[in-house]
Amino acid sequence: MLTPMIAGNWKMNMTIDEGAALVRDLREKITGLSGVEVMIAPPFTLLQHIGHLLADSNIKLGAQNMHHEESGAFTGEVSGRMLTDAGCEYVILGHSERRHVFNETDAMVNKKVTAAIREDLLPIVCVGETLEKRDSGRALDVVRSQIEGAFTGHGPGIIKKSTIAYEPVWAIGTGRTATPEQAEEVHAAIREHLFKLFERSAAEKVRILYGGSVKPGNIKTLMDEPNIDGALVGGASLKAEDFAGIINFAG
Repeated sequence: MLTPMIAGNWKMNMTIDEGAALVRDLREKITGLSGVEVMIAPPFTLLQHIGHLLADSNIKLGAQNMHHEESGAFTGEVSGRMLTDAGCEYVILGHSERRHVFNETDAMVNKKVTAAIREDLLPIVCVGETLEKRDSGRALDVVRSQIEGAFTGHGPGIIKKSTIAYEPVWAIGTGRTATPEQAEEVHAAIREHLFKLFERSAAEKVRILYGGSVKPGNIKTLMDEPNIDGALVGGASLKAEDFAGIINFAG
């Protein structure tokens, strides 16, 4: 059995004071929790401060993105080395907003996976289809292609350190959620594809999270599915009560 993971992606939200208040409230609500791993990914400007607040807690710190180079003339970018220096253990890569708003490609995600592992960061690689691709019956093909693109050239040593997050793009921030059956179909296909690409012993260690309007009211039915190992939570992670509700159901 894989330890479930609930990851909170704050996106471009929260000042330092707002983030600190949220973390203090969240810590109180999940005190003594076991059986689930929790991670939050604040904006870059909050990482070091929030990292200090999490130092003696059971909540891990992650980043929302990174550049694949170690340093250099890349204005506005942040390297993996900077993230580990700020206290990060995880980094989210290839989020649908990075792909569709900032035009990130599978090749770019692949380079970032390499860089993350080099800097001892654990990558959470996001995959998922648009509504157009789903309606045309290509959802599984899209997801398989994105997985291959992200991990081409990587061996079992990298895949077993990675987490995959399936985010149906049409269900992010829209209030729509894939049914547990729809989510499970894709998660099962991801699992089978990993078995084809990598040694089974390594692929079995990969957690597959669901991300798409996850709320306290739907987390239980999602987590009941055999191939859903947790959730990547967006909007609901900005409210301590909602995020704690998701975490407690998962645990």
